[in-house]
Amino acid sequence: MAVASHPLDSFFAPASIAIIGASRDTQKIPGLLLAFLRKNAFPGAIYPVNPNYPDIDGLACYPTVTAIGQPIDLAIVIIPAPAVLGALKECAAVGVKNAIVISSGFAEEGGNSTAMQDAIAALAKSTGMRISGPNAEGYFNELKRVAATFSPTVDVKPEQPRLLATTRRIGIVAQSGGIGFAIYNRARALGIALSTVISTGNESDLGAGELLDYLVQDLATNVILLFIEGIRDTDKFLAAARRAAESGKPVIVTKVGRSGAGERGAASHTASMAGWTAAYDAVFAKYGFVVSNDLDEAVTIAAVLTTTPLPKGNRIAVVTVSGGAGIWAADALSAQGLSVPELSEGVQSTIRGLIPSYGSPRNPVDITAQAVHSGGLQKTIELLDRSDEVDAILVVISLSSETRMPFKMPELKPVIDAQRKPIVFWSYTLPSNFARTGLAQSGVVVLSGLAHVAVALRQLTQYAKFNLPAATKLVATTLTDLSAYLEPATLSERDSKSLLRAAGVSLPDETLVTDKAGLDGAIDASVFPLVMKIQSRDIPHKSEVGGVRVNIATKDQAAAAYDALLASARTHRPDAVIQGVLVGPMAKRGVEIIVGTLQDATFGPMVMVGLGGITTELFKDVIYRPAPVSAEEAAMMLGELKAAPLLNGFRGAAPADGPALAALIAQVSQLAAQFTKEIAEIELNPVLVHPAGEGVTIVDALVVRKGS
Repeated sequence: MAVASHPLDSFFAPASIAIIGASRDTQKIPGLLLAFLRKNAFPGAIYPVNPNYPDIDGLACYPTVTAIGQPIDLAIVIIPAPAVLGALKECAAVGVKNAIVISSGFAEEGGNSTAMQDAIAALAKSTGMRISGPNAEGYFNELKRVAATFSPTVDVKPEQPRLLATTRRIGIVAQSGGIGFAIYNRARALGIALSTVISTGNESDLGAGELLDYLVQDLATNVILLFIEGIRDTDKFLAAARRAAESGKPVIVTKVGRSGAGERGAASHTASMAGWTAAYDAVFAKYGFVVSNDLDEAVTIAAVLTTTPLPKGNRIAVVTVSGGAGIWAADALSAQGLSVPELSEGVQSTIRGLIPSYGSPRNPVDITAQAVHSGGLQKTIELLDRSDEVDAILVVISLSSETRMPFKMPELKPVIDAQRKPIVFWSYTLPSNFARTGLAQSGVVVLSGLAHVAVALRQLTQYAKFNLPAATKLVATTLTDLSAYLEPATLSERDSKSLLRAAGVSLPDETLVTDKAGLDGAIDASVFPLVMKIQSRDIPHKSEVGGVRVNIATKDQAAAAYDALLASARTHRPDAVIQGVLVGPMAKRGVEIIVGTLQDATFGPMVMVGLGGITTELFKDVIYRPAPVSAEEAAMMLGELKAAPLLNGFRGAAPADGPALAALIAQVSQLAAQFTKEIAEIELNPVLVHPAGEGVTIVDALVVRKGS
């Protein structure tokens, strides 16, 4: 079957490359670009462009791109920033398909430099020439031998042959060239094969989303690593993320800039708890991305994903040559929530026949150093690989020797090739090059960071359970115009509930009392016990001003509460305009949950659910997803809460009405997605979730309009 082409094929696998600003000086970037292309044996044509040289390193050098007179797939531009736009215009005029602008001095400097970058973006749009950068470090396509970068990680050193342990390959997209090639550098040291690593630069044209899309469809890429600061081509990124999830291609992502580079000023708890990167994490969770915040950890996860199948569960067997190291490994795995179960007597009995009497077959399986020499280590691994009692195997071993190998390579390779479950190797001593090289021949990557190994195995088990939610189509509510409900600059609880009712959200019947004479009628329209709440568009959080009275059992108590509410509001907020007092029935007991929405600057409407009530901001047990979500996806969100046991019948309590809560979350998310231009935030807090079949009650609600 023919492989479908991708618009970026000529970018990543060019037949010809022009280097604009090429140099004979291999100690500087322009010279390195040419040198690395040639050292990596680029199979296509190379055209140096520099009017100061007739030739460079045996290649004819051209004064301009126009003078080349041959088709060019890719131009690498490394000249002073003010000259870049003119060079790109010349490239477009002669039909160059793609360009990488290595030159810096653009939007990263601000001022007039930003205008130069904007002009590059406009040129790409008007001509169709695809441009990476400026301020980029280029890319390296290992399979196609295209070293379109000056990174020293792609230098070829014959005295240091390439270590290769994997046949499956990683692809890397990084919004920092230095970090992208650092990931490659560390992965390469472990023997992990590469398809392509690319730095995105300032993304005047080609963005991280489109580059991710290329790697998702690239058959040579099996696992993707992303290093991102912020997504610019949002729609392309989301489409690529869904495609990755649908195809089962793992994406490991590191998102930096989490330390409060900006603070969200918001009227609701929903937004104030969001944090700077909650929307990113919500998108990552929706599409099953593996999140890592450590470079070596990310590479370790990639190593496991490229060398092992996915596990069927979280039961790990630890096979060790050192009792202490085995216990340490078991502790690390248990700390990640993984299980290290004791093996059955039948399996233990078989293992006893493979190890010395002073070993232990229980799990950790301490085979002792003696069993390494007798073949017991490999036989134990084979036995556990066939066993249904565990889902993965962690081999704990010392690989410091420069002369001895603990395995018979011809026997180990078939085991690794046919592994039914993950078999991961951790060396508690620093592994020697001899050991790394020898085990690489069997397809084994040797890992040396225990904490990273434990995290990788947890991430592997979680990724194996991931199911992509079906795409949620936006179903518009019967409400098509919010103007009548958004006339005031800010909305009170009563205003908010009126809007929600109009949108079809079910709420308790309540009456706004604007003077004391109307209190009796409001009481007669409800049932005791009552709740009474002050209403003002100037008081979004009523409890902070003593604006709520509960468990009111008589008319006399209601009259006293009415006076007290008004007095308290006037004391705490003397300038507030009071709408009145909202009177309604006390809700029956239930689990307190918060449901909310907010608008993210990058990804748009987000929906949130968490533990509600007055402890909301204390525990911050919240889950976010891009809106809209279906009831099915909302139920998945509920399952991720630390407070999920409270909904499932904690300590003998009746299970809560999860389906009703999931339906409400979906309904609110649809409302936020439909009215993204009008609604900034929605907060329902608390929502009382009653026992199964009895529904939910929205106790309080706040809608924040855009621009308020």
